[in-house]
Amino acid sequence: MNRTAAVFGASGQLGVELVRELKGRHYSVSAFDRHEVDISDAAAVENALARIDVAVVFNAAAYNQVDVAEKEPQAAFLVNALAVRNIALACRQTDARLVHFSTDYVFDGAARRPYHEDDPTHPLGAYAVSKLAGELYAQAYLERALVIRTSGVFGPAGVGTARGNFVELMLRLAGSSNPIRVVEDHVASPTFAPLLAARTVDLVEREFAGVFHVGGGTPISWFQFAKQIFETAGVKPMLLATNEREYRTAARRPKYSALSNAKMEQVGLEHMPPLSRTLELYFERRRPSA
Repeated sequence: MNRTAAVFGASGQLGVELVRELKGRHYSVSAFDRHEVDISDAAAVENALARIDVAVVFNAAAYNQVDVAEKEPQAAFLVNALAVRNIALACRQTDARLVHFSTDYVFDGAARRPYHEDDPTHPLGAYAVSKLAGELYAQAYLERALVIRTSGVFGPAGVGTARGNFVELMLRLAGSSNPIRVVEDHVASPTFAPLLAARTVDLVEREFAGVFHVGGGTPISWFQFAKQIFETAGVKPMLLATNEREYRTAARRPKYSALSNAKMEQVGLEHMPPLSRTLELYFERRRPSA
């Protein structure tokens, strides 16, 4: 196997872990962040990939400001959809495989149980529509694109990124004396970025294509997730449960968007450890940067 790879979005939580995982498996990796290659510029993407002759391209870049997307849907669509088209077309020209990351938000949450890959999609807002369009573009131009849907990604690189992650948000809020209110009626499957990266590369090396769910494996409400974060961190802020009715947001979100990893496990990949364990791993890896 040609062990050369390119990673777009390489400075984000997932991108950092993909680069680390690939290098740990002795890939030659070209890592691009948004300052080096603007993926919304088709010529820039084509030129970047034409220069390096890679076997597989990972797109971990995304516009993920869910509420802001309701005010600027064009910006979300440009990055999450049209830019994926740019990458897919460039991959087709260079005969590279594409691995694209999508989201649990392509579902509406009405099923009230973990979603499988063949469940009907029904996005509820501009961000979700743009992510589903990205999936379709990846598969429209490439016969063997690999689309990975995931949920609530958190990784140690979130300590240093501009928008952080849910764990870092909770820790910041815990530093004040104000009560922390978190919704208890929205359920997801938070996913540890290093394990997401590892499972993704496993799928690539086994030559899988199509859509796979790689979530954290534990359906949990955001309130209960916050509670686990504080227990693992050893802090005791005042945490109060709220709900969608009390905590209105600009964008509609699926109330239950946990993902089933059954397909991933059926093809022989290792199941995800319990969320309590991934939080322990998060804090172990976070400590040197804290």
